[in-house]
Amino acid sequence: MQPLHLLPLLLLGFSLQAQDTFTVGNTTLYATDLVEDSQIPWEILWGGDDMLWCSERKGRVIRIDPVTGDYTTVLDLNVTFNGSGEPGLLGMVQHPDFPEDPRVWVVYCDGQFSVSEQLSVFEWNGTELVNEQELITLPGAQIHNGSRLLWLPDNTLLMTTGDAGDTDTSQDLESLNGKILRLNPDGTIPADNPFPDNYTYTWGNRNAQGLCIGPNGLIYASEHGQNQDDEFNLVEAGRNYGWPTVQGACNTNNEQAFCEEWDVMEPLQAWTPCIALNGLEYYTHSAIPEFQGKIMMGVMSGFSDPLPGRLIVMELSEDGTSVVDDEAYFGSFNQRIRDIAVNPYTGGFYLAFNGTSYPGSPPNIIKEFSTSDPSSVPSPVVEPVLIRPIPASGRVDISVTNGAIGGPLVVRDMAGRVVFESQVESLHFPMDIEGWAPGRYTVWTATGASPMMVR
Repeated sequence: MQPLHLLPLLLLGFSLQAQDTFTVGNTTLYATDLVEDSQIPWEILWGGDDMLWCSERKGRVIRIDPVTGDYTTVLDLNVTFNGSGEPGLLGMVQHPDFPEDPRVWVVYCDGQFSVSEQLSVFEWNGTELVNEQELITLPGAQIHNGSRLLWLPDNTLLMTTGDAGDTDTSQDLESLNGKILRLNPDGTIPADNPFPDNYTYTWGNRNAQGLCIGPNGLIYASEHGQNQDDEFNLVEAGRNYGWPTVQGACNTNNEQAFCEEWDVMEPLQAWTPCIALNGLEYYTHSAIPEFQGKIMMGVMSGFSDPLPGRLIVMELSEDGTSVVDDEAYFGSFNQRIRDIAVNPYTGGFYLAFNGTSYPGSPPNIIKEFSTSDPSSVPSPVVEPVLIRPIPASGRVDISVTNGAIGGPLVVRDMAGRVVFESQVESLHFPMDIEGWAPGRYTVWTATGASPMMVR
């Protein structure tokens, strides 16, 4: 083994990444910018290929390396007003077995004067999304288009739709608007839907834009109110959620009569004035004990909301049918938080920021929040090591430049600890990483370094 006296010199060629630090109970979180030039990120999700995927309201789907933040555009659609208003490219999901089943479902709005909203499925060919197949088309509008997507354990798909500015549609079972729809992956109607030969799963919705499965397999949705009562709802098949007659709880004479007649489902929690709530994520990782077993909800801050955009974390009762407590975080960014994704390996999470004002303005940033201090392992810049694949498991293949041969090979974790050291013997060689803890590492040589993610 060669002496490691070269390592201090290597450090001089690297610059520390700027960051914000937050304390959540006994946990320290480090916030860094992963993507700084997104075009109004709408849906972010951790992909089955261990990359971060993002739909942008202006029409792009981008695929992001969660280690470096580098991304490629894999789909670019023509959308209403180029996504400058509420309509545009919205919800997105991959097949649960992605990438073995390479299909990706997206919702987007097109047309300028007569807006149409559609759910389409694309195929991932390893480079881009191709072979669009349109599954459902419904009226869109300049406002209230939904639309989140969520897989259920039975491999059916939920899709939220807005009332498209027409309040009559929500109570009309012949309309696809103002609903949560349930469909098969091929766009057909499941035989066991609550209403025969009908996509409707719930009705009486105004504009739900968050969906997740939480404890005990229960389904939750976040829904925009009009001037009051933004709602966090428990989703039950066939239930009526009251819009436009009922806002929030059934607490007026007119509402109570309607609720009794139509078995209206009241919200688990409501906010007045409206806070413009959005994406939901059920956090189950042990990395942040203070969040474990709780629902994370993005908040964009409503027109009359005195507080800035923030992340609300809700603690539920043991049976999941009531909200016990909630706390707000990251309001200091003064940004509209649109959506959330969780890294299943590290327990870190990502927030999609939509600027400071409605309906989305710069800066549009995807931030990573991690329990690991990224400044302890500076970003490599000089003659980087080529590591494939990223992310990796079992082993990685490493390529270096001539100047690295005969020098040290050192791998450090995100805390800066040395987890492996050896000597570089050749330009190309494998490295065994079987049993390594999932997370980010940095591979150092005498001429440079590169990040590595282990899954």
